Amino acid sequence: MLSDKQIEFYRENGYLLVPGVFSRHEAAAYREESHRMFGRLAGDAAEDRTWGSARELAGGRKTTIQGQHDVQFLAAAFTRLIVDERLTGPAAQLIGGQNVQLHHTKVFIKPPEQGSPFPMHQDHPYFPHHKHTVLAAIIHFDDAPEEKGCVRVVPGSHRLGPLAHDTTGSLHLPPDEYPIESALPCPATAGDVLYFSYLTVHGSGVNTSDEARTTLLVQMRDPEDPPANDAHRSPGQGTMLRGIDPTVARR
Repeated sequence: MLSDKQIEFYRENGYLLVPGVFSRHEAAAYREESHRMFGRLAGDAAEDRTWGSARELAGGRKTTIQGQHDVQFLAAAFTRLIVDERLTGPAAQLIGGQNVQLHHTKVFIKPPEQGSPFPMHQDHPYFPHHKHTVLAAIIHFDDAPEEKGCVRVVPGSHRLGPLAHDTTGSLHLPPDEYPIESALPCPATAGDVLYFSYLTVHGSGVNTSDEARTTLLVQMRDPEDPPANDAHRSPGQGTMLRGIDPTVARR
């Protein structure tokens, strides 16, 4: 579980990197499971998921990224992982309660030498909620140094509240106001988990290394924090990852 100092850091900065949540052996097994999963996928599921707004950030270089939503429906290993107390216990502390509800999951693989960047953005515009309890947990299945295009954050940006995003294509913030290179890099090692608020401005650079960067993104919330609209629905949304859903008795 997290210390008071770690929780205070998250409240102040809007993110927290927790080292060694999972062992390197466990992370390697999940990495292998992820790559096998994409090997089974075909058609639309195997297409490049690069944002159109990311093309300019790559400096004209052709980059790609693989992404798959709701992976707990594709491999039981991910179902077990997203309810692991080592993941959900700290999430509950950061949310500020005992109950943790799933919004969605996604595995990303940034391929070597050409892994696509993500422009700076908040997750809020994609799935706004009334109480802003939504947070992300990025579980690193392999090492993610800066050259692999690790996540970058703007510390304290969650306190700005929802920001206006460019709506011409993928929602993102103006690159001239929020350049990726000016954000704080969060390099991680296999087994580390990066938590951040969905109001925290974040993005990531190009993977220029000779190895893939493999991560699982888990978006979670307090079950008493209803969505503000009907956007970004997924078949697993509403699954309880920890505790109970106290709203059931009120329906």
